[in-house]
Amino acid sequence: MTSGNLLTDHPELYEARFPDAERLAARWAGDCLRRHGAGPRVLDMGCGTGRDAAALHAAGRTVTGADLSETMLAHARTHHPGPRYARADLHAFDLGRDAFDAVVCLDSSLLYCHTNDQLDGFLASCRHALAPGGLLVAEMRNGAYFLGRTDLLDRPAVDEFTWRGTAYRSRTTLAVDRTDQLLRRTRVWTTDDEAPPVEQHSAWRLLFPHELRHFLTGHGFEPLELPDGPGPRTEPPWQEDRLPGRTTDGDRLHLVARLPHTH
Repeated sequence: MTSGNLLTDHPELYEARFPDAERLAARWAGDCLRRHGAGPRVLDMGCGTGRDAAALHAAGRTVTGADLSETMLAHARTHHPGPRYARADLHAFDLGRDAFDAVVCLDSSLLYCHTNDQLDGFLASCRHALAPGGLLVAEMRNGAYFLGRTDLLDRPAVDEFTWRGTAYRSRTTLAVDRTDQLLRRTRVWTTDDEAPPVEQHSAWRLLFPHELRHFLTGHGFEPLELPDGPGPRTEPPWQEDRLPGRTTDGDRLHLVARLPHTH
């Protein structure tokens, strides 16, 4: 058994596993930016393969995509040109003071802030990067969903897809680490080409809605929206004519927060 992160180490495989031809996440984020009157300069923090950054760029915004993975950034520059791409750490970054009108953080990237210090570092960096009145838009798992629910924990999730003639199979197990307030994921990959299995481990911070509001207000943000949907990963998924709901009971959270117009 070998250890690694098969998807993030192979961006083309990542995109094959998670196809998004309609760019739903970017369209949802763009709708949030339009509804709240954000300016054109957008930082996509944790941009990954660059698909969403490029979609926001194509919609007319001036986009910088930032990620810690040089492999992802190289793929983004080649396959999703348009935005400027930069290497930056989610936990503490400096891409210019007042350089952006919005920071977008999709697909639970914010939850890679596992500790309070890391979350403080992320929010302080966002405050530094945003112009007065700037927006923070994020989409992530909802820690509150796991209060009394075990449907996502009871049995492994099994998935299979084929890429370039090779069948890839994954078996994913989730477990709640209550001590560290993390949702830990173990995923084992096997293929039909006799390659050894790959086991990868990752984790997300389990943040609760009131807790997240507390962190945001502590860094000077005003939470504007924090519903459980609709969003790009909800069922049914977000559509252009659907406005935010009022509950926080589902398995996703959708955040829009604003800095004051004067720092």
